[in-house]
Amino acid sequence: MTGQRDRWAELTGGQAGEKYAQRFARLAESGQDIHGEATFCAALLKPAARILDAGCGTGRIAIRLAELGHHCTGVDVDPSMLAVARRNAPTQEWLLGDLTRLDTLGLHPGFDLVLAAGNVIPLLAPGSEPAVVRQLAVALRPGGLLVTGMGLDAAHLPLPEPPVTLTEFDHWCTGAGLTLRQRYATWSGDPYHQDCGYAVSVHTRTATT
Repeated sequence: MTGQRDRWAELTGGQAGEKYAQRFARLAESGQDIHGEATFCAALLKPAARILDAGCGTGRIAIRLAELGHHCTGVDVDPSMLAVARRNAPTQEWLLGDLTRLDTLGLHPGFDLVLAAGNVIPLLAPGSEPAVVRQLAVALRPGGLLVTGMGLDAAHLPLPEPPVTLTEFDHWCTGAGLTLRQRYATWSGDPYHQDCGYAVSVHTRTATT
């Protein structure tokens, strides 16, 4: 741990839950599909998979994946976000915790998929990113998938400049025993190219990790 606050807390003060939920409610009311991440993940999974939504926020993705028949646990460090998740899906498992200390939350490892969407990686505390990637990798079963989505430029981040590069991220993943399997530019599966401002990455945990 670095002792620094995560970038999300610096941006929001830990009070963004209701505002964040309202934003997606408005998008849904306007007819936009707000379930792209869940649809993407579901296509990678067998029925009734175990999923860890790391940085689950208000639970939008985990709730949808549960509706599709999967077993989802959500973890977030922001109590205001979890309050919304617990209100909307009180029977699901929602845990308050720091991703750098995921191993202290009493989770049973062996998840089929760990998801870190919504710019979770770029919004971590500076310097904590490699430790978090290791924690996420350890939570997976051998052959399990780490799925991440992150902005690579200011247009796709709530930050003036990207704090994390894909080269750095892939290096952390390699160090944690993860291998890149697929990369896309969107949750709809558009092809990735170097000038993309966003990356959806699918890494797999090697059997020897």
